[in-house]
Amino acid sequence: MKKLFNISLLLFAAVLLFSCRDGNNDIPEDIHEHEEVGQVIVTAINKADGAKQTVTVTNGQTKDHFHLTQGATYAIDVNFQIKHGDHYHDAEEIIEEKDMHFVTYKFSGADIKVKRTADDVVRTDGKKLGLKTEWTVATAAAGKANITLVHGATAVNDNSPSADNQQGSTVGGESDVDIFIDFH
Repeated sequence: MKKLFNISLLLFAAVLLFSCRDGNNDIPEDIHEHEEVGQVIVTAINKADGAKQTVTVTNGQTKDHFHLTQGATYAIDVNFQIKHGDHYHDAEEIIEEKDMHFVTYKFSGADIKVKRTADDVVRTDGKKLGLKTEWTVATAAAGKANITLVHGATAVNDNSPSADNQQGSTVGGESDVDIFIDFH
């Protein structure tokens, strides 16, 4: 009798489990479309003489580099782009979802100070996203600029390491884009 009860209970549990399925796709639908940034265009304009330099990084690769002059300040614009077919377009969802994104900067080989500009996108927490910055070159040498677009950070600091050098830092999250640009 106990064996019959256990078999009946097992059959009931199996029927209950499979009756909850609706026959549609068993994998939950991802409601957030994840488009990959395939290209980053970084523009640097020397604030003293207006000379413009552009570096395009496609799928993490570039043949371009910046010529940075000691003592100069550059207006920097970072444009993340998504590939559709045979062309790229601006990744507008980075601005639309500004509270989920944050840009950080790191430099090797030179002392470069970053200032997030007044016309940069401001997140609802009051932190500047980091798409529009100024770089002031304190000491120039050959090196690399590392630009990272972080998605889903639990905390961001646009005044890191200081209010005079706003390279930015994050806690948590993952890198949507992590590029390196050479400079001389």
